[in-house]
Amino acid sequence: MSSYQNALITGASRGLGRALARQLSRSGVPVVLVARGEDALQQVVDELRAAGAEAHGLVGDVGQPADAARIIGAATQLVGPLDLVVHNASTLGPTPLPPLLDLSDAEFRHVLEVNLLGPFRLTRLVAGGMALRGRGTLVHISSDAAVESYPGWGPYGASKAALDHLSRTWAAELGDRGVTAVAVDPGEMDTAMHAAAIPDADPTSLSRPADVAATLLHALPHLDTGARVRVADLRRAA
Repeated sequence: MSSYQNALITGASRGLGRALARQLSRSGVPVVLVARGEDALQQVVDELRAAGAEAHGLVGDVGQPADAARIIGAATQLVGPLDLVVHNASTLGPTPLPPLLDLSDAEFRHVLEVNLLGPFRLTRLVAGGMALRGRGTLVHISSDAAVESYPGWGPYGASKAALDHLSRTWAAELGDRGVTAVAVDPGEMDTAMHAAAIPDADPTSLSRPADVAATLLHALPHLDTGARVRVADLRRAA
């Protein structure tokens, strides 16, 4: 059994989000899954329920400010005060990935809304309650683009670098109140997002989201608040 009472996962209809939902539900954790696409989201919810899990789907866009309160309010009504929040929803921005000189203000702003401001808004709504209860875990899914500069990855990399620092700041402000905040670089995975970014990549050279999810969830209870970890390093240490 997991130590988590429930979990909210954004970007949960595919890729790593879906894999985390499967792993957590198999451990008996009630999960609330958030995604923009209703059909794909419902398929995951139906799959988990068919396996006997408690799973709920909320259609929402974390990049829309008005959706944050609705998501958290509905999730709390469904499963109670949130114990684990995984900020997994993300966008690359325009593809094929353009250089910064070709980006508009609106395109850059949209990436920041989804990848940075969305997690901030959701956390702001749950972190106070976590601190009052003296427990809670915030997971920010990062990228090597947060620490390495790649042509075409400007807005995505900038948003993930800022997300890393946001995670550290939550840890600095709430770590003594029982709230753990970590940033996790999952590495290159065989996902639709990776295919959109690097269409000629060999899928066999990429990690499977299910394997990444298993490694992350095994290590998560043992991570120090404020940590930034690479799943590749967690595997080597296991």
